[in-house]
Amino acid sequence: VQLQASGGGLVQAGGSLRLSCAASARTFSGYAMGWFRQASGKEREFIATISGFGSSTRYADSVKGRFTISRDNTKNTMFLQMNNLKPEDTSLYYCARGSGSSVDRNPETYIYWGQGTQVTVSS
Repeated sequence: VQLQASGGGLVQAGGSLRLSCAASARTFSGYAMGWFRQASGKEREFIATISGFGSSTRYADSVKGRFTISRDNTKNTMFLQMNNLKPEDTSLYYCARGSGSSVDRNPETYIYWGQGTQVTVSS
């Protein structure tokens, strides 16, 4: 399974971006997916996760109410709508596919990872 994250860019504080994560294989539907980010010099941070068929989602407190995770299993694609972006959201954003169907905040349980897409928020 290959994951391709896209949609990052440079945006002003208060702006919005929509990230996409496209999977190369049919082994997408039914597996939990997640978004993580890692800023320079910092540890990887959980952002959001969605269950295999999209019925459950979880968010980090830092993005709750501003970010929305979703998925389209017919297109093997996951999304992260990011609104009201803040400079502290600046990071490299990764998508990943889990080993099961349930939502999961633990990056250690994710098997496949995309290459990352850079989000930069200017103040």
